[in-house]
Amino acid sequence: MKFKVRVIFLFLSLIIVSSSCTSLFGKKTDTNSAKAGAYSEKGIASYYADKYEGRTTASGEKFRQKLLTAAHRTLPFGTMVTVTNLKNEKKIRVRINDRGPFKKGRIIDVTRKGAEMLDFVRDGLTEVKIEYDVKK
Repeated sequence: MKFKVRVIFLFLSLIIVSSSCTSLFGKKTDTNSAKAGAYSEKGIASYYADKYEGRTTASGEKFRQKLLTAAHRTLPFGTMVTVTNLKNEKKIRVRINDRGPFKKGRIIDVTRKGAEMLDFVRDGLTEVKIEYDVKK
């Protein structure tokens, strides 16, 4: 009799544990899929000086002021980022191809073309929000 009780108890325990694992390791669905994987950060943007034209970036590409590329300290090369100037709400999409900026408080360096499109060439710096999708 004790053997049957133990077997039944063990069987029920296995069912409970396996159902827990299914919910734990099952496919996670996000009820708000528009925001799934989205990331943003705010800080100061600057733009590259003309002296960097033609130099090799950290990704191995040649730097070109007329392209919409940017430097970020940690994002993978090739990441597409939306940069919004918080002073005027102008937005651009840039591709990360370099490392930097290395001055405290700055989060991204854009090309001169990017700075022109965001309208901060004269100021040299502006407060921005950068947004991108995190690949899973």
